[in-house]
Amino acid sequence: MSSTTHDTATAIHPATGQDRLRQVAVTVSEVLCVLGTLVGIGLLGGTEVQNTAGGALSSEATRLAPAGPAFSIWSVIYLGLAAYTIWQWLPSSVTERTRSTGWLAAVSMLLNAGWLLVTQQGWIWASVVVILALALVLGELLRRLTRRPSASRAERVVVDGTFGLYLGWVAVATCANVTAALVSSGVRPSDGVSDVLAAVVLLVAAALGVLFARTLGGRWTVAVAMAWGLGWIAVGRTSGSPQSLVVALFAAVAAVVVLAVVPWARHSRQGSGQGSRQASTVR
Repeated sequence: MSSTTHDTATAIHPATGQDRLRQVAVTVSEVLCVLGTLVGIGLLGGTEVQNTAGGALSSEATRLAPAGPAFSIWSVIYLGLAAYTIWQWLPSSVTERTRSTGWLAAVSMLLNAGWLLVTQQGWIWASVVVILALALVLGELLRRLTRRPSASRAERVVVDGTFGLYLGWVAVATCANVTAALVSSGVRPSDGVSDVLAAVVLLVAAALGVLFARTLGGRWTVAVAMAWGLGWIAVGRTSGSPQSLVVALFAAVAAVVVLAVVPWARHSRQGSGQGSRQASTVR
């Protein structure tokens, strides 16, 4: 990326009416996300997620359900979303980078709230549709962040860090959600077949982690969140029900792969960046 492109991407612009509309939309979406979360944890008259849909989303419902402590990552993500909502009001945040991702951030918050409200109704397959949409939105958001450099360390933490964790966790949660929907619909193969199918899904998750590393420049936050979820799947299959050493092993290996590929992806990106700069210099 040339210095001219970098300067254009990080240049601060005067806020326009469209910027104000986006900022308000993000703020309203954050409020709705918080309200949806309070319903989802049972503080505003709702039922805790693990008890909805006949317990299909509990930590012991399927072989790919992470153990309970895994969900504590949401505290970090929600804190990051709150910080992002405040940050995007700062004059220094009005850049092309924020303009290209702000609406996607708002949609991700609404989809998160929508997922919680859908599960309250016990609509397990509808929750699969919502979480798939959320994963796609976050994937596109991170792709756009990768195309344009961050302007400051604060932006890297609040924006890239928050949505990196968000995407990494949702990627693993999507696998668990689809599995839960299948089991709740009566798909209950034998233990041996279940182990094989779970292992295949975990291999897909590892491949997805590799894809993220390659296309998103080796983001540690994405990898750490994925490894966190995969690690707690391994813990759940050794310390909880249903127990499966096979699934635990594959989950642990997938977590290691997702983390191990990051340094390689970052090194490859740095190498290609140096090559581009040299080519630009020659031209």
